[in-house]
Amino acid sequence: MHMADALLSPGVAATMYAASGITAGISIYKLKKDDEAQKLPVMAVTAALVFAGQMINYSIPGTGSSGHLCGGMLLSALLGPQAGFLSMIVILAIQCLFFADGGLMALGANIWNMAFYGCFVGYYLIWRPIVKSHLFGEDKAGQRLRIAAASVIGCVATLQLGAFSVVLETSLSGITELPFGAFAALMQPIHLAIGLVEGFITSAVLLFVYETRPELLQEIEAGESKNTKRSLKTVVAILAAVAVVVGGGLSLLASSDPDGLEWALFGNAEKGYAGNMALDEESFGVTSKAADTAGAIQEKTSFLPDYAFPESESSLGTTVSGLVGSVMVAGAAVLICIAGGFFRRKKKI
Repeated sequence: MHMADALLSPGVAATMYAASGITAGISIYKLKKDDEAQKLPVMAVTAALVFAGQMINYSIPGTGSSGHLCGGMLLSALLGPQAGFLSMIVILAIQCLFFADGGLMALGANIWNMAFYGCFVGYYLIWRPIVKSHLFGEDKAGQRLRIAAASVIGCVATLQLGAFSVVLETSLSGITELPFGAFAALMQPIHLAIGLVEGFITSAVLLFVYETRPELLQEIEAGESKNTKRSLKTVVAILAAVAVVVGGGLSLLASSDPDGLEWALFGNAEKGYAGNMALDEESFGVTSKAADTAGAIQEKTSFLPDYAFPESESSLGTTVSGLVGSVMVAGAAVLICIAGGFFRRKKKI
């Protein structure tokens, strides 16, 4: 769902930067009061895991399209909405600047569409109410079902909101070749399917954490952590190993089908879907001086564009991109937390 600069007018792009920036500022302010030191390694490793997960596009059968993990629900369930949102900013900014994934002018919109809904709407309106409810009973089996339900419902709902925001932003940008109704009719159903798959992936990760270190999950009662099976270091190490395997290995198996947004815009002629919005991939959307400037900056900063070595078709470029990107995301998350004074240990009086 990473938007290109050509899909936005400078005014809409600036508005979305402002909205995402204000939300980031509020998140930083609230995290200043956080004293959960264990969140620091968890934030680093889960941010790396989401980066790696976003590299794997999974095919949506019968559509000619694919989707990938968004990650907002996963991060907010583990870190809380504010830390989850800032983690997503780190991921999306590194993807944009160093891998040319999503436009630089469109970064504010991509943060809003992919991070805000999953981290805040998903957390406060779906995750917290469901996991703190009495649905499915009071035992561990009931809590497992609540975690699974919150994951699937949250991912589906927040991806629908993100997809609709893409449609709305392009319409407000005055891209006349994308009629609102037709574009929405393509975007919403395909992201429903993508959201279902993401929901099952998110559920699997969160259920693993629940079985090993349940206190890491937001809104789970501390008393439920008495039967912890693995140490925090072990759980972090396992998640880190999964990030390495996913980013460095499984990313080679990613589907080559266009993602939901690209599929809606350009179709997939090879699989008989050329008649979607049928835009020309070489020339579409709006042009602006701001977009040209952003593109020039991005061209200079992206040393592994499209997760590959420049002017090379070697699969090694994908592996290197997955590993380097995961390390960069984890390192940036840690540095930002240290610089901001987040997740400090309580001072004993």
